[in-house]
Order: sequence, then C-alpha cells, then structure tokens
Amino acid sequence: MRSKTVWIGVGILALLAGAVTEPVAGPKPVRINLGTLAPRGSAYHKSLQKLAEDWGKTPDGGVKLVVYPDGAQGSEADMVRLMRSGTLHAGLITGVGLAEIEPGVSGLQNLPMMFHDYAEYDYVSQRVQPMLQKRMEAAGFVVLFWGDTGWVHYFTRSPMRVPEDLKKLKSFVWGGGTGQIDIMKKAGYNPVALEPTDIIPGLQTGMIDSVTVPPIYALSTQIDTRAQNMLQVNWAILVGACVVTREAWDRIPESARAAVIEAANKAGNEMRTVGRNEAAEAIAAMQKRGLKVIVPDAALEAQWRTAAESTYHDIKGTVVPADIFEEVEKLIKEFRAKNKPN
Repeated sequence: MRSKTVWIGVGILALLAGAVTEPVAGPKPVRINLGTLAPRGSAYHKSLQKLAEDWGKTPDGGVKLVVYPDGAQGSEADMVRLMRSGTLHAGLITGVGLAEIEPGVSGLQNLPMMFHDYAEYDYVSQRVQPMLQKRMEAAGFVVLFWGDTGWVHYFTRSPMRVPEDLKKLKSFVWGGGTGQIDIMKKAGYNPVALEPTDIIPGLQTGMIDSVTVPPIYALSTQIDTRAQNMLQVNWAILVGACVVTREAWDRIPESARAAVIEAANKAGNEMRTVGRNEAAEAIAAMQKRGLKVIVPDAALEAQWRTAAESTYHDIKGTVVPADIFEEVEKLIKEFRAKNKPN
C-alpha cells in the first residue's frame, strides 16, 4: 500500500513539473501580405526583406510580413483592388497605384520636368504629402512611409535627341492611364498602354520603342539590353509609398505600431537613398554593357522643357486634380523665391 502511495505521489509531482516547464504559447504574429512590382532580388526587394525581419521582432508577437515581388499579385491597380477586398493587406506601389486611392498623388509624379532638382521636389512633397496622406486614410489606407526612386529617363531602341524624335517612337505608358494617353496623342506622340511587367516583351517585339524608368530599375530588369540608348533628361521623379489597409493596421497590436512605423521609415529612407545615390553607378554599369547616353546641353534641355510645359494645360484637372496642380505650382514658386541667387 505504501508503495502504491509513493508511485501516485511521484506521478502527481511529474504532472506538476510538466505544467511548470511546458512553454506558454505567446501571441501569434499578425500576417501582412504585401504586393509590389519591385523585381525579386532588387535593392527594393531586399529592403522589404529586411523590413520583414525587423517587423518580426516587434512586441506582442510581431508582424509576419510576406512579400510578393515581380507583380505576382497583378498590376498596381489590381493590387489596390485586392487590398480593398481584403485579399491583400499592403502594397509598395508607385504614384500610378497610389492615384487609384488618391488621384492627387499624380501631382508629384505626372508633371514632366516640373521639378528642376531634388531640393524642389523635397520641399514640395514634404508639404503636400501630409494632405494626401489624410485623404488616403479617409479612403481606408494607412501610409507607412513615402519614398521615391529618383529621376526617370527615356530609354529607347534607337537614339533620340529632340522631342520630334520621340514622336516617331511608340512610347510605353502605364495601363489604365487614359488621361495621359489622350494628352500624348494630342501632342503628337504614340503612347502604348502596357503594364510594367510587359516592358521587356514589348521592347523585344517592337510593340514599344521607348520607356521612362529609373536607371536602377533599368539595370535590375536589363531594359538597357533591349533599349540601348538613354537621354539623360530628368523627366520626372517616380514616387512611391508603402500603404496598408486600415483593417490590417487595426489588427496590429498598439504596443507594436511605433516599432512597425520606425522600421518602415528606415526601409523607405534606404530605398530613396539607393534610388537617388546609385543612379550614376547604375548608368555606368549599363554603359559597360553597351548603353549609349546622350547628355543634353542647356539648349537641348530647354527644348524638352518647352515640350513638357506645353502639356500642363491639358494635365491640370485631368491627370492631376486642379487643386493639387495649383498647390504644387505655388510651392515651387515659393521655394524658388526663397532660394533665389543673390
């Protein structure tokens, strides 16, 4: 009897010990599915992968960021639709996709040669983005960070120097940009609407002859091997932002949100730095494999500026909402007045 009592006691102690030592499951991480056109293995994709690591370390289980690069979730318009339906939670998208949420974003991207340098763009964007961000929040999206990939340049299959040369070429424009297409046709150009994932096949088949992209993107996707000429005119800045739906944001514990935003801003700053600072390196690397670069003098640049400015009347109120167009113009004048050489 004593032996039986001892074994029962031992069994109870073992159960108690198991109850003490068995690990208690912590809170599960919140899964965020993010889509982007950024090519797999590109600097932008690597920044997102680092962001996923950082989010995994945030409090109360962290955030599990799953990145779908290469346009795996479709076009940017598709991604916005998927976010609205709840199938996708977040996106690193350009001004084209952002304009599907808030058309005013086009005022930072779709005004050719409006900005003379990064200083002008930064001055304007820092003052316009908070307003655009509020509008996007009202539409159900939270902006985690803003960014850009620097200037876009024309890459063409045949050499191009003056605006008249461009009129002889078939030019890529983002699918869905009907306003831009109409304006280009009116000005005598030949736009062809495609998605960015169709640029390479389009250049290979001759469906398009020219495309405007940042040098680092051209390098990573090897656009320069199909369009071996580049006109180094600063046409526009490719704007971007990382957005998440309000529903997905609300699932992230409040204790983790500050860390989530901090890591996101770090990723955004890194992407901006890479896009701007490594453009020259990207161009040099493409020149080594055959890219021919035309660097315009002041007279040639003036021709392109005149051609760009001739479209502003048509852009205002169509591609770019009138209030944003006027705000951008006002801020540029304000900046130039403040920084006028003595």
